[in-house]
Amino acid sequence: MPVHNDANAAPPSPGTGPARNDGVVAFVGGGNMASALIGGLLASGSRAADILVVEPFEAQRARLAQTFGVQPFAAPDPRLARAGTVVWAVKPQQFGEAAASCAPFVGGALQLSVMAGIRSDAIARAAGVGNPGSPRVVRAMPNTPALIGRGIAGLFATAAVDAAGRARVEALLAPTGRTLWVQREEDLDAVTALSGSGPAYVFYVLEAMMEAAAQMGLGAEAARQLAIATFDGAAELARRSELPPEALRAQVTSKGGTTHAAITSLEADGVKAAFVKALLAAQQRARELGDAFGHPPA
Repeated sequence: MPVHNDANAAPPSPGTGPARNDGVVAFVGGGNMASALIGGLLASGSRAADILVVEPFEAQRARLAQTFGVQPFAAPDPRLARAGTVVWAVKPQQFGEAAASCAPFVGGALQLSVMAGIRSDAIARAAGVGNPGSPRVVRAMPNTPALIGRGIAGLFATAAVDAAGRARVEALLAPTGRTLWVQREEDLDAVTALSGSGPAYVFYVLEAMMEAAAQMGLGAEAARQLAIATFDGAAELARRSELPPEALRAQVTSKGGTTHAAITSLEADGVKAAFVKALLAAQQRARELGDAFGHPPA
């Protein structure tokens, strides 16, 4: 995200410029995840005037303005100094450039990142947090069902984030779904692999189910409805049940029956082991992103 700073802009001096307000949220990046959060804030009673968005692409600024009534701006400026919370919603590869241009205005805010891989110390350093003050950073790993309020986000907070800061983050994310705090920052790599990337795995299996349905002679719409409803119902059953997934699977896998034939075929092809391997590959890639883009600049 090429966020370009005004070369003449200077950080607000103490006692001058706009006062920081915990009710004001600034987004750096205005894509899908930011849009989900903006929609949730407005639905929860926030004013459009209290939502600031830095978005360099004109077409996306127009969509945000039309959809939400916010007034995005193309480059960082002193208005960002009003924000009590800054949400970093750019691609990991774009963070360094975006932070360099925003840092003069956002150092005193609570920093919330929805980026994969970028570590809290890098965010604190690049965003000018902690000089002076403490590095108040929360990392969140949401997933795309957040767009319909059915997501889940893993959260990690640095020690400087107090209970009020955690509550502020939870309130901001609440309209997108559930949240789960982890104690170690490295656990977010596993969260990324499991739930952050997880919707793609579900869609992948849905593709396979629908392809098989076509080979069995079912029409595309019937296959789509049956596959999606089955996934939705099975997931809800697992959520409500006290039994682990393997016990639920055993309940519908009578020896010699149709389900047994399918599971036996999957086991023979090593599908479970392949899925485990795939998630470990996703975790490793999250670590690699952190290594490549997630260290604080020297």
